[in-house]
Amino acid sequence: QVQLVESGGGLVQAGGSLRLSCAASGRTFRNYAMGWFRQAPGKEREFAAGIPWNGGTTYYADSVKGRFGISRDNAKNTVYLQMNSLKPEDTAIYYCAADRLQLRSGVRKAAAEFGSWGQGTQVTVSS
Repeated sequence: QVQLVESGGGLVQAGGSLRLSCAASGRTFRNYAMGWFRQAPGKEREFAAGIPWNGGTTYYADSVKGRFGISRDNAKNTVYLQMNSLKPEDTAIYYCAADRLQLRSGVRKAAAEFGSWGQGTQVTVSS
């Protein structure tokens, strides 16, 4: 497994942008599909975006498609979430997570399929 630390959250006005980073420890980071999840107050944690271990086709929740972009830099052991055109409903704690298994194709969207989690970073979008 890998250890994950998110950064980049903050307060932004509606329509603004933020880029979240997730730094991973461990030499096997490149073998894991990565995901970003978010949890708003009073709601369940939900999948936002995912990227396969080989950097192939990325996946997005319908609510963020066209506004968010996930990418990874295996040389830096880091995965990013670029968030544009932010809306108040994007307000949540954002978590990055690593697949519970190495080298699986594609991206799972269920939280139970991810074995390592960061501590989360707060994103607040004001109207």
